[in-house]
Amino acid sequence: VQLQASGGGLAQAGDSLRLSCVVSGGTSRTYNMAWFRQAPGKEREFVAVINRGGSGTVYTDSVKGRFTISRDNPKNTIYLLMNGLKPEDTAVYYCAAGSMVWSSTRDDYMYAYWGQGTQVTVSS
Repeated sequence: VQLQASGGGLAQAGDSLRLSCVVSGGTSRTYNMAWFRQAPGKEREFVAVINRGGSGTVYTDSVKGRFTISRDNPKNTIYLLMNGLKPEDTAVYYCAAGSMVWSSTRDDYMYAYWGQGTQVTVSS
């Protein structure tokens, strides 16, 4: 299974970006799909997760109300719509796929497959 993330770039505070992650070599509906991010000098952190059917989502507190995770299973693609971007959102964003139980979906070590990352830079 391969994941290909795209959609990052430069933005100003308050702008919006939409990240995409295409799954190949497997069927995305098999997996819980998540976004993580890693800022310079910091550990990778959980951002959001969506369950296999798309009916359940969880967000880290800092992005609630601003970011929306979604998925299009026929297209084997997940998205992260980021509104109201802030400089502290600057990071490399990674998509991930895993088959863990829902209670473990915030734990990066539970994910078997990772995309290559896409850089998001937000200026003030």
